[in-house]
Amino acid sequence: MRKPYALVLGLLLAAFSALAAPAHAADNGSWSVYPASSQIAARPYFYLSADPGTTVEDKVVVANKTGKSLSFRLYAADAYNTARDGGFAVKTMAEKQRGVGAWAKPAKSRVTVPAHGKVTVPFTLHVPEGAEPGDHPGALVALDERVDKGSGSLALGVQRAVGARVYLRVSGPAVPAIAVENVHVVHHQPLVPGLGDSTATISYTLHNTGNVTLNPKVELRAEGLFGRILLARDLTRIPAELLPGQRVKLTEPWRGAPQLDWGDVRLTASAPHTRESASASFFALPWVVAVVLLVVVVVGVVLVVRGRRDRVRPSGPVRPSRPAWPTPSRPRSSPSARP
Repeated sequence: MRKPYALVLGLLLAAFSALAAPAHAADNGSWSVYPASSQIAARPYFYLSADPGTTVEDKVVVANKTGKSLSFRLYAADAYNTARDGGFAVKTMAEKQRGVGAWAKPAKSRVTVPAHGKVTVPFTLHVPEGAEPGDHPGALVALDERVDKGSGSLALGVQRAVGARVYLRVSGPAVPAIAVENVHVVHHQPLVPGLGDSTATISYTLHNTGNVTLNPKVELRAEGLFGRILLARDLTRIPAELLPGQRVKLTEPWRGAPQLDWGDVRLTASAPHTRESASASFFALPWVVAVVLLVVVVVGVVLVVRGRRDRVRPSGPVRPSRPAWPTPSRPRSSPSARP
């Protein structure tokens, strides 16, 4: 029986510093992809700008770091933020491309790079008329089309790829804008107050509603009853780059959350020329206290209902008394006549 396998495409787009390759070349240990060096200096990524309706020409280098020749499929792809942590990722060839992935065309779609050698491939990037102004991030990807199959009843196939980032800015109004959406607070209380730690999970969504890439900062502030400050800190588990139009769902743990309190959690996201906030209320109540209060409320409601019923209940009907029969009158004797 033929084993099914899943295809996993790994795209290494993080920057590495290495002596054998230009600074910040995207590298997976076997090959690297990076912009061709200019006459001034090596470039970590492609930083391009263009007007709608114009064409940009540049070159990408694919370097083989192994002792045997390697063949690659070259293609351009749009970039996006991953849903898990907001990391920089690019679309696969099978996905629909709308920006850099649709506009950039390498001169060769397939290249073979000799052992310990490199190949430079020109490419053109044509920005169509009517293209939206702002940032259009993407990458030029060198994909090894070989699939490494795993073993077992369910084999896992893996394809590896490396991409050089492309930061394209189309001329026009730049509008930085950020929003904080869907703020929620979920408490995790111990069963008995004081016997265990009280924690909470704050979830929210960062949304780049503008047309330029943002490097966001997020401040968290929690206030309890009477305005007491319970928590105030800058968050670190946020994406380094929030691409235009992208939403990233994030969570932040709150250790030492109050076991009995009522207040608000406010998140403030900021980037150059934009700042927005959103908040959510929370009510912390231990389970035992909640059960006791519920019992007290239920008993109180029952007593009140019974008391009202007793007050408004009509008295029993009065049984009419039996009518008395009239006593027959006896004829009054007339006085006897005296002689």
